[in-house]
Amino acid sequence: MAASRSAARRGPPDESEVARVHEVEGFTVLVGRSARDNDTLSLKVARPRDLWFHAAGVAGSHVVVRRPESGEDPPRSVIERAAQLAAWHSKARNARGKVPVHWCPAAEVSKVRGAPAGQVRLGRYDTLKVYPKGEE
Repeated sequence: MAASRSAARRGPPDESEVARVHEVEGFTVLVGRSARDNDTLSLKVARPRDLWFHAAGVAGSHVVVRRPESGEDPPRSVIERAAQLAAWHSKARNARGKVPVHWCPAAEVSKVRGAPAGQVRLGRYDTLKVYPKGEE
């Protein structure tokens, strides 16, 4: 029990503990490693203005694009790349066509009490269709 108390006191985990970290055109992109890590990434690590991505209707990693403190919006190419990573790190990786990926500000992501690890609820979101593309 003491371990969980000290973990709670130390604040959110370091992003590299729960996600693969990528740099895309100067923006940090975080890709969740597991269902439990997806929850932590989406609900504890992501800041409200960061952008959140997930392949629609299939199991897969949650992806977060960090918005800098300046509030700068990522260009369309960064949004598309994050969506490609979300599609690649999902059960839709081998899809023949484009994969729909939901994306929204992280503030629109919440957890339903009792939902399994990795399952979240979205408020407002957009959908972008992309071909899955992994790390280069």
